[in-house]
Amino acid sequence: MSFASTSCPMLGIAGFSGSGKTTLLKAVLPLLTEQGLNLALIKHTHHDVEQDSPGKDSYELRHAGAAQTLLAGPRRSILTQEYPAGNEPSLQQSLALLHKPGLDLILVEGFRDEPFTKLEIHRPAHGKPLLCRHDPHILAVATDSSAVSAPVPLLALNQPRHIADIILQWLAEDRLTRVAC
Repeated sequence: MSFASTSCPMLGIAGFSGSGKTTLLKAVLPLLTEQGLNLALIKHTHHDVEQDSPGKDSYELRHAGAAQTLLAGPRRSILTQEYPAGNEPSLQQSLALLHKPGLDLILVEGFRDEPFTKLEIHRPAHGKPLLCRHDPHILAVATDSSAVSAPVPLLALNQPRHIADIILQWLAEDRLTRVAC
């Protein structure tokens, strides 16, 4: 199944910290790739990240002053881009780093306030408000409670196969935000 064209569909997985965004993605990603989709993922964090270890050549060279370091290996490449303090990359800047030709879907965890189509993850026990009440880009809410009242359809958070099927349906219906490939 291929949906690739000159634009790539993009779906956000939005919710408050601890709601289960990453857990859901870990369950849904293999189900989507089983359908032949070529996926990319952008995960937003407000924390400083380090993917390398002190003493490794790439770590030492990056800390010696390289603004970008690309570690190219036989099975994967890792690009590290340094930003001045307080200059966190935007969603658009993050998208620009992806090699998008041939992608069927870009999934974005985070950037919940950006205007693009999203699936909200909501756990009422956390005491946080529903984002869909103020965000018209949210297509559905995946929740662990059937007592949630929302202006969009509810999905069972513990049924990743059904959620993957809904994402495939949204793809087929061209309901997702598209970005240039």
